[in-house]
Amino acid sequence: MTIQTGTMDRQSKRDAAKAALQALRDWAAEATPTEVAELDPAISRLLPQADDFANYPALRRAYPEDFQADEAYRDTLPDLQNGPESLIKGARQQIQHVGISNFRLPIRFHTRDNGDLTLETSVTGTVSLEAEKKGINMSRIIRSFYKHAEQTFSFEVIEAALDAYMSDLDSFDARIQMRFSFPVKVPSLRSGLEGFQYYDIALELVEKNGVRRKFMHLDYVYSSTCPCSLELAEHARRTRQQLATPHSQRSVARISVEVLPDQKCLWFEDLIDLARSAVSTETQVMVKREDEQAFAELNAANPIFVEDAARLFCEALQGDPRVGDFRVVASHQESLHSHDAVSVLTQGDAFDAESLDPRLFASLYHVG
Repeated sequence: MTIQTGTMDRQSKRDAAKAALQALRDWAAEATPTEVAELDPAISRLLPQADDFANYPALRRAYPEDFQADEAYRDTLPDLQNGPESLIKGARQQIQHVGISNFRLPIRFHTRDNGDLTLETSVTGTVSLEAEKKGINMSRIIRSFYKHAEQTFSFEVIEAALDAYMSDLDSFDARIQMRFSFPVKVPSLRSGLEGFQYYDIALELVEKNGVRRKFMHLDYVYSSTCPCSLELAEHARRTRQQLATPHSQRSVARISVEVLPDQKCLWFEDLIDLARSAVSTETQVMVKREDEQAFAELNAANPIFVEDAARLFCEALQGDPRVGDFRVVASHQESLHSHDAVSVLTQGDAFDAESLDPRLFASLYHVG
């Protein structure tokens, strides 16, 4: 049987393969299991009577500890993710992001106030996938990242990691996001004690259509005293000598900013300071009685609705030349209502969106 495929079109090649498969089955119908195995044990999977050839020849069940996979052997291994377009399932559509999420490793970061810190970091790395490509080898993202993981991380190092895995995976768009909990020692309000406040921070580097942008995200946790409740409580005291307390609640703002190039460094501590300058009622770490009283006074001096919080954060961000586009998502987790009060404020196109993640506000809960 002669099969020529050099100049055949796709359908002709398929017809030829079908004919070859039938010829193989016709031969195997008269062959012994030994003859099939000697030709190629994998042939058994193509035969109607595959069960007759199962586990032939007998397979070893002990793990081969001494086996070494050399380069020649590795070249024989199947690689379905880099297979032909014919293996694609579903629509032939570009995928904007495909990759890995939450692989963790210790990363050393530069800080403004405390030198270098090593922090457990959760990394997400994705690339775009063209419509005609089956998939990507996701382990290459990890391997590319590990090439740079021993360096003290800055945006420049993240860019080098991004370049590496974009090259390895031959992709046109890519993203790296690194999440960690950043410790800062903060003083109490009056007692002179100090304690560590932990801030959820993420760094993000995105390349899209040849344009590279840097982002920083911060979850800032604060107390919000309701201005309406404060006025009503004071009214009860003033008009009826009735003791009343305004309601306040733990609140969270997720502040996301574009870090502009060719500007001074925007340190983690700088973004925290910006948030604290806008809304000073940050939750406390070390508290004695005089600190608790001071916190009550601080809240009374700074009552805010969720709309106020969003605009106060906005004002602080607008005043920093290192900040480009930004988004503020605030959630006041009510002690009066059974629901939360929320707000979203954006500036620029980076965070502008018609639709919101349905779980966005639920993700703002701060778990102690």
